[in-house]
Amino acid sequence: MKISRDKLVEQFQVGVAALSIDNDPKTNNNKSFPLTFLDIPLAGPIYVKRLFFYNFPYSTNHFYQTTLPYLKHSLSLTLQRFFPLAGNLLCPPPPHKPFIQCTNEDSVAFTVVESSLDFNLLASNNPKSFNDLRTLAPKLVGKAMHHDPDNGYDNDNNDDTLVFPILALKATVFANRGVCIAINYCHVMDDRSCGQFMKSWSSLSGTIMRSREEVESTLLDNYLSPLPCFDREVLKDPKGLESMFLSDYFREWQGFKDKVVSQSQTQSLRPEEDDDEDYVKATIVFGRKDIERMKRFALNQLKKSNETEAPQYLSSFVVTSAFLWSALVKTKHRDEENDEGKEDYCIRFAADVRERLEYRIGANYFGNCITRCHGRVKRKELKGEGGFVNAVRVIEKAINDMKEEPFGGAENWKSTFKKLFVLGNGGLLVAGSHKFGVYDTDFGIGRPLKVEMVHSFRVMSIAESGDSEGGGVEFGMVFRKGEFEGFLGVVEQGLQVFARA
Repeated sequence: MKISRDKLVEQFQVGVAALSIDNDPKTNNNKSFPLTFLDIPLAGPIYVKRLFFYNFPYSTNHFYQTTLPYLKHSLSLTLQRFFPLAGNLLCPPPPHKPFIQCTNEDSVAFTVVESSLDFNLLASNNPKSFNDLRTLAPKLVGKAMHHDPDNGYDNDNNDDTLVFPILALKATVFANRGVCIAINYCHVMDDRSCGQFMKSWSSLSGTIMRSREEVESTLLDNYLSPLPCFDREVLKDPKGLESMFLSDYFREWQGFKDKVVSQSQTQSLRPEEDDDEDYVKATIVFGRKDIERMKRFALNQLKKSNETEAPQYLSSFVVTSAFLWSALVKTKHRDEENDEGKEDYCIRFAADVRERLEYRIGANYFGNCITRCHGRVKRKELKGEGGFVNAVRVIEKAINDMKEEPFGGAENWKSTFKKLFVLGNGGLLVAGSHKFGVYDTDFGIGRPLKVEMVHSFRVMSIAESGDSEGGGVEFGMVFRKGEFEGFLGVVEQGLQVFARA
């Protein structure tokens, strides 16, 4: 039996601040938002958890009295412009489409706890307990209810609609050391959209905290710029992908319901089923010099191979993710001398297409505007001496294919995912981006010391480096206990090769 090291301080709901007298609240907040064809593949209990660690050398009571009020007030104001986040994702049974429902009574769950865990370790790049990290993220649990469009929810009728809160927040105070502000959100918005919300909230919080003055509702637009765009007509679907994605969604709906009902019956708030006691998470950081050496080495090797279309430039994402992908395979299979390596290994990552389509989509579009990129290669080609360069080829090709046809192969996204990641064991997912500036999220208490994502061992999260040098990239990775040291040795050996080249 686990002993909790958290002390609950407060649980509350933060509602959307009242709109100005010139606006009709019913007109502004009572809305239903259809999901676009890019939202549908991510509808359901698919959540993203991100943790922001801040230096805060004060008591929990000090946080409660001097900082929390500003976080709550600024959140309520921010939700005026981001009010769908206080709503719910409704997933009625097939053949009905999922959608986002917003009402004037919506609110966001916000929990405050005090923790006795080691803040310095959790906010470092060193391996730390994955379970400890996960306790810092707020819970988001769906429920099955009857939904009557005219009368709201009614539990006395058949449980025919799945209801998933879109957002939950949590602040964990480590007395006299620091604080972690965590977000858990339903993936009906992508990482860029989440970043827009977090930066808007933190910027407004910092402004109010530093000035110690109220912000008038009518002046919010001056502080929350650019404003989010919730126009569902912005995205076009010329290939008719929505019908294909809906078919996949309908096949998964019963599984979503079974999961929700099971959690309700067991009163379990954990969406994961795996026992994560034996996992740790660590961060690998590549500085600007490391990345330039990777690029130079890869370009030289590609030119030596006499490839007719060798690239003139490689991005930081391509070389760093390729290096870690090949290092993972080398670490896992380094003791298998007679390994023929015929199995396909696959890497998948998302690409923002706001600037890739034939029509303009603003950077402030709020929702999912991402495509999936896949790269596949035989294990022996990753494991061998040229594994890094082979990985570079595969990832660079996946990106070039996406640029030529942003939604190429989209009709096979689900089947490809199941084949290579669910049924097989050679898949790696890359989450996040080093271009979203997560370390710029300042609530008025300074820049984050560390930003983490909570994800499985099959995922590798990427962000810009949090150090002051700039130009670096960091990757969060989950390992079974005892595995990280061997992997780190392979990484360090590779970096030495680049330095000597």
